[in-house]
Amino acid sequence: MDTPFKDERKLTYLNAEGADKPLRSPVPESGLKAARRYRLSRIRKLLRDNDCAAALLYDPVNIRYALDCSNMQVWTLHNPMRYALIFAEGPAIMFEFKGCEHLCAGLETIDELRLATTWMFMAAGDQAELRVNRWAAEIADLIREHGAGNNRLACDKLELPGLHVLTGLGLSVIDGTPLTETARSIKSPEEIDLMRWTIRVCEAGMARIYEHSVPGVTERELWAHLHFENARSGGDWLETKLLTCGDHTNPWYAECGDRVCRAGEMISFDTDMIGPYGYCADLSRSWTCGYVPMTPLQRGLYSAALDQINHNMALLRPGLSFTEFNARSWQIPERYQPYRYSLAAHGVGMADEWPVVALHPDFASNHGGWFEEGMVICVESLIAEAGSESIKLETQVLITATGFERLDSFPWETVS
Repeated sequence: MDTPFKDERKLTYLNAEGADKPLRSPVPESGLKAARRYRLSRIRKLLRDNDCAAALLYDPVNIRYALDCSNMQVWTLHNPMRYALIFAEGPAIMFEFKGCEHLCAGLETIDELRLATTWMFMAAGDQAELRVNRWAAEIADLIREHGAGNNRLACDKLELPGLHVLTGLGLSVIDGTPLTETARSIKSPEEIDLMRWTIRVCEAGMARIYEHSVPGVTERELWAHLHFENARSGGDWLETKLLTCGDHTNPWYAECGDRVCRAGEMISFDTDMIGPYGYCADLSRSWTCGYVPMTPLQRGLYSAALDQINHNMALLRPGLSFTEFNARSWQIPERYQPYRYSLAAHGVGMADEWPVVALHPDFASNHGGWFEEGMVICVESLIAEAGSESIKLETQVLITATGFERLDSFPWETVS
């Protein structure tokens, strides 16, 4: 590295094993198994609460949550080739596509493994109608066998041909997304341990970004350091490419490109990292390229962003309604409002999750609800004004019995 690491606080987050080695998880197998049992029990509890015989899951994030069975997660997000059928009072059946059955071996969450019937057009072509009918008949037979007379089936993602055939066979198909989102929203202590490890890996990646935040580096080069640390330490993928510098930071949501970072420019990013065990570390930071002291304008924007984070985080406690949170939240000054972020806080688990709490200028259409013990909430800030750079900050917080616990600890910048 040509430029010395300028912040010893951040240096501690680099991989203590050495730059040439991945991080090794300290989470014991017993903790992972306890998390699996809890997650599957949450799905079954919500099925009973909603009077459903079973859940038919196609979303690979939901499948991993319920069964911890992972297979080409990003590819299967848009190719419905595998699915799970989980009964409220019966077996959990995994339908894996041909050649991948071994990926489910040894998982105590799976009671039965079957070969998936794939009817998407890409794979089935002119046989799609034949296959969807065969697929639906198998599902319906299983509901009759294990549903105890209940024909209500919760589905998270289901293309229209499948919906039509299932309903034609007498099943009552309901939207399963509220069920899965609600199940996932309350974490067990073992889940929090898994999430803490993902955050540790993410912060090692953030330290690598900081280490290489020197003049002449491109945005894409910086973003690659987070990919590298996540991939080599057992993580999955990054949901976005939100790292930009200088005038590329405003307006927000530009993704990283070949722009070269110059000394003194702000580098701002949002990790959106799906890491080890499938958990998400959704953290945002901003700092200057080349470790240059912030200008007065940069300091003012950063101070406002940090005030928003700290004020809103301090409000969090179980039982606090989203409406009350909004009323008491940090009120973004008018000059920043045209460049504001759309939300103040959101849930996070194996990805960004329910709930989403809009920023106060946009709160009128927000859904109802309240914070609950066991939720993990990301508190967000995006501060910019006309012609300025954007400051993006975000922290990940566990709602505890008495308030909150911040799960990440990667240092904020010093602005005094």
